[in-house]
Amino acid sequence: MPNASRMISLEQLNFLGGGLNRPECVLAHESGRLFVSDCEGHGGVSILHPSGAVERIQARDAPRPLHPNGIALEPGGTFLLADLGTEEGGVWRLAPSGEVEPVLLDVEGRALPPTNYVHRDAQDRIWIAISTRLVPRHLAYRHDTADGFLVLMDSRGARIVADKLGYTNECVVSPDGGHLYVNETFARRLSRFAIGAGGALGSRETVATFGAGTFPDGLTFDAEGGLWVTSIVSNRVIRVAPDGAQQVMLEDCDDAHLAWVEQAYLAGEMGRPHLDGVKSRRLRSISSLAFGGPDLRTAYLGCLLGDAIASFRSPVPGAPPAHWNHRVD
Repeated sequence: MPNASRMISLEQLNFLGGGLNRPECVLAHESGRLFVSDCEGHGGVSILHPSGAVERIQARDAPRPLHPNGIALEPGGTFLLADLGTEEGGVWRLAPSGEVEPVLLDVEGRALPPTNYVHRDAQDRIWIAISTRLVPRHLAYRHDTADGFLVLMDSRGARIVADKLGYTNECVVSPDGGHLYVNETFARRLSRFAIGAGGALGSRETVATFGAGTFPDGLTFDAEGGLWVTSIVSNRVIRVAPDGAQQVMLEDCDDAHLAWVEQAYLAGEMGRPHLDGVKSRRLRSISSLAFGGPDLRTAYLGCLLGDAIASFRSPVPGAPPAHWNHRVD
């Protein structure tokens, strides 16, 4: 495990792709390209090329404006978009041409609420995280609210496989395929479920709980079995080792502001102003992390409030994601 002397300083950060629009989710690919969610206009994906050029794929002819939050790359270069709309959600497919089609808009007879994240695993299964059934979503920024759920979509169709979670956020299947890991942002914990036959999930297990100022959002594996967790508001990157030990690898927050947010959270009064008014030096509410580069040692950070992707060199290489060597036209 990396030691404290190797904590990343803010001066080590680089930034790519200025002018992005709410680049919440970032994916890295072996080609050197980055794929980033883009909420501008009708929604879509921004592609950051190694040359520095930014290409945008905007959804067209959608029945309503889409608000991509989490994204997943499919073979051939299509994308799955988790639509975090104001009242409606679901998962859509975006083609390189900009054409869109619905993938999943309802489950078990009910329309999907605003949808946070979508993950496509190595077995072509689609895992979908819905943070809350409450609308507007800020009503669920509470430690005592647990109405988030997980949906699995595979050859058998779509069904809810886990429920009553504390604001379900990013989820990822472990490299060995044995467990599904998920961040519960306002329950402030990282959980996992054993994946059984037919994609059935076992009982929820707590992998890590987080303290004051940490609101876990994104997560990804490194090559040593550690999980890297990003925290909104406090701009923390925390590595959770296989034995559960935690180390803060990066942080950028204003102590007074964070104390104000923490007080509101504990009082059950947290709302949009606490998420949207983050005070920091360089990072703007980091929300996801992807390892990339030729040696998988460059960590890229998505964010909620900035317009660029921050990056740093990691002391540990990442585990290749399921989409790492997908063919991309």
